[in-house]
Amino acid sequence: MSGVRITSQVVDGLAHLLAQVLRFEGPADAVMSRFFKQQRTLGARDRSLIAEATFFALRRYATLTAQLAPAHPARAPRLAALVALARQHGIDALGPRALKSDERAVRHALAMDLTHLPGAIRAEVPLWLFAHVTAQYHDAEPLFAALAQPAPLDLRVNTIKAQRDDVLAQLRSGAREHAPLAAEPTRYSPDGIRLAEKPALTRWPLYQDGLIEVQDEGSQLIARLVAPRRSDMVVDFCAGAGGKTLALGSLMRSSGRIYAFDIHAKRLAGLGPRLKRSGLSNVHPAAIASENDARVKRLTGKIDRVMVDAPCSGSGTLRRNPDLKWRFDEAELARVNQVQANVLRAASRMVKPGGRIVYSTCSLLALENQQVVERFVAEHDQFAVVPAADVLAAQKIEIDHAARFAPWFVVLPHLHGTDGFFAAVLERQR
Repeated sequence: MSGVRITSQVVDGLAHLLAQVLRFEGPADAVMSRFFKQQRTLGARDRSLIAEATFFALRRYATLTAQLAPAHPARAPRLAALVALARQHGIDALGPRALKSDERAVRHALAMDLTHLPGAIRAEVPLWLFAHVTAQYHDAEPLFAALAQPAPLDLRVNTIKAQRDDVLAQLRSGAREHAPLAAEPTRYSPDGIRLAEKPALTRWPLYQDGLIEVQDEGSQLIARLVAPRRSDMVVDFCAGAGGKTLALGSLMRSSGRIYAFDIHAKRLAGLGPRLKRSGLSNVHPAAIASENDARVKRLTGKIDRVMVDAPCSGSGTLRRNPDLKWRFDEAELARVNQVQANVLRAASRMVKPGGRIVYSTCSLLALENQQVVERFVAEHDQFAVVPAADVLAAQKIEIDHAARFAPWFVVLPHLHGTDGFFAAVLERQR
């Protein structure tokens, strides 16, 4: 189907990698990175084929498991590798040397009628997630279909260093580091660019000089919901590696002050090099022990804008992290749900009267989103929900289907072409 020829080396390498990844003992990208460091003889083409096939197998893990029954992908990694590659590229891409004695088993697996499988398997998600999503969304089938596709590559232009039109022109014209690229302005974010390909960005001067950052368009829009003013004091309460922190700093034109807090010092350390490239001088990262850290308490009632990018299931990012749905379960969901409530309460104490807090997740689930915010507002009547569409409209940003989800901000891959995100804007009135 694709014209690709699959070698025995690719099959063997993929089988080796799947044997590790399908244990679901850690993030797939970290396992893959270690694997490729050990496999120094693999060329760039083979690495690309193996990486793409690994993510294909993770996105199609439920149906792949059904096709291999009574064997299991984790216990039959070579057969899983062959079936995944055949589903991607067609069985004719696998020559006799690659198939060896497995051709009959592969053809049997490919002949299975997948349309009669249970709904959760066809949706390529675990049963618990299937139940939550189908109960919540009337268009769950196209949503699941979108989640099973690879995500595009979105960039955010750092507008203190460059303008989007100029960066678009550079990408489209090509440079020494890359051929001309299919690059388009993002549909909603004024600062975003979407690429059809996924080139090696870190080698580009555009990236090294801090003119661009990788950031999904939905994430860019959440930074816009914070709507910081240049003189504001802002807290990014769960800053992580700082994607939204940097977007906020750019919106503030490197003025005011941003505290980037996170309890994971290692994750926060990733902000350092990005911050240096960005040219921002208003960001102050600090690792905290918990949401009740003394540095947090000292800011009680002093902050204009608080961004809470809460820990969550990550169910909105399954296009990028397909292994996550198989590593996350309902027990972890219950634990994270309690953390979300605690973090929102602690963060709200920093907001001064007239200030705002934006609570966001990359989750699809109302349990982690609307329900958390509704409980919080019921217990804290000094906070009121501000319609998210109004905040964006003031910046001349109009989101399709906004009325369906009002007053919340919701973007979904099948409706908006972004990862799945939720956000609520809350204003402290007294």
